[in-house]
Amino acid sequence: MSPLRDAVVAGRTTLGIELGSTNIKACLVGPDQATLAVGSHTWENQFVDRVWTYSLEAVHEGLAAAFAALASDVRERYGVGLRTVGGLGVSAMMHGYLAFDAADHLLVPFRTWRNTSTGPAAAELTEALGFNIPLRWSVAHLYQAVVDAEPHVPDVASLTTLAGYVHLLLTGERVLGVGDASGVFPVDAATGDYDAAMLATFDSLAAQRGFTTPLRDLLPAVLPAGATAGHLTAAGAALLDPTGALQPGVPLCPPEGDAGTGMVATNAVAPRTGNVSAGTSIFAMVVLERALARVHEEIDVVTTPSGDPVAMVHCNNGSSELGAWAGVFGQFARAIGSDADQDAVFAALLGAALEGAPDGGGLLAYNYLSGETITGLDEGRPMIVRTPGSTLDLANFARTQLYGVFATLALGMRTLAAEGVEVDALLAHGGLFRTAGVAQRLLAAAVGAPVAVASTAGEGGAWGVAVLAAYTVAVAGGESRTLAAWLDEQVFAQAETVVAAPDPADVAGMAAYLETYTAGLAVQHAAVAAIH
Repeated sequence: MSPLRDAVVAGRTTLGIELGSTNIKACLVGPDQATLAVGSHTWENQFVDRVWTYSLEAVHEGLAAAFAALASDVRERYGVGLRTVGGLGVSAMMHGYLAFDAADHLLVPFRTWRNTSTGPAAAELTEALGFNIPLRWSVAHLYQAVVDAEPHVPDVASLTTLAGYVHLLLTGERVLGVGDASGVFPVDAATGDYDAAMLATFDSLAAQRGFTTPLRDLLPAVLPAGATAGHLTAAGAALLDPTGALQPGVPLCPPEGDAGTGMVATNAVAPRTGNVSAGTSIFAMVVLERALARVHEEIDVVTTPSGDPVAMVHCNNGSSELGAWAGVFGQFARAIGSDADQDAVFAALLGAALEGAPDGGGLLAYNYLSGETITGLDEGRPMIVRTPGSTLDLANFARTQLYGVFATLALGMRTLAAEGVEVDALLAHGGLFRTAGVAQRLLAAAVGAPVAVASTAGEGGAWGVAVLAAYTVAVAGGESRTLAAWLDEQVFAQAETVVAAPDPADVAGMAAYLETYTAGLAVQHAAVAAIH
């Protein structure tokens, strides 16, 4: 352990912090990008006044708690305190609306990506720009506030994302990584900056409604992977570590969204590569060889952290409902005297799923805790639906819960296939894939493509942004390779990867399930209308 301890003491490490939907995770990696220590803090969004939000106080407290857990892990593993790192990076949930006045006061509670109240604005912008603007994008939230003449709009002096906000706290710099910025406003792949013509169109539309501040003046600067995006200030160090042990001066990479760090974590930043990230939401990213032929409401066009165009199929609802059911089974296990922990419960459920009927045995599972654009829902109602003749057993229940996680994504991926977009393999990451061979196999059936899982899959975006921080340090030291080449040759050259090809029986079963699932969406719409 001495060489690792020496690396920690000397700061030959990088630190990644990702603010996900349910966890804030900190990951410390060594000179070879292997994980040295981790720390996490659990948090949850609140539904306040029909808005999904997190308080800024929860952000501040969560950052300190995650760092404290990491520092404790470092002390336990290596017997030393964590006083410095060689580089640092921040990642967070993309999109949403964080609007501040000239004195940096938050004007309205943070509106997260999960809110779907921006339909009129998104539709008007999509038509005017000739570019799909999803409901969750920051510019859709701003324009909806303009359309609704919300009282705070005249006071808006700056906009950013959650990652951009945390980066500002740590460095004082108003910047975004290009991947995160591409979920705020469309980015021109040729310039690596916000699309100038679309900015002008937006300004013209907003001016007609009385909002005359140029949008460019409100948005953070855009930086590509490898750029140095500021240094940790004394105030930033104190925010992360109120004990005062962490020293300022650490260089930071550009703050990125969870989509970008997921691409890095799965080495999916080159054309014809793609990844699937499964968490509270689930989304697929496919790096494009060419532009899409037309605008699709179910497809976002964003970028990699290097600025290359990416087609993104984003579903608001991922594995949360599956997690809730795992919690119920865990409670039942404890009620009958079992000491099975949550990992054991998940392993049992996922293992049972492989024994289920390929089509789910007549069961349907809808995981819609919130609205879902791809299936036309403004709100969701989680439910299980079955006919009297269906087979309700643990295997079919578990299988359809997993199908429910992947079903909406599969519908969106059909659109990309119709566009002729090809992908050699999708790389999956997230805690759902820690149980080998189950979720991976059923995802392959859902998307009709091989799915690979690497040994780093369980670490996710916190590890990915730590790797981006290492790339920034390398570039500052003279590294000239592109991010894609550096990842291939420096980070993933020895990575262990397991690939699952689509199983014909699973593919046929999933197709039959999706046919019934699509027809059953009428039940979801009725439930939203009837149950408030």
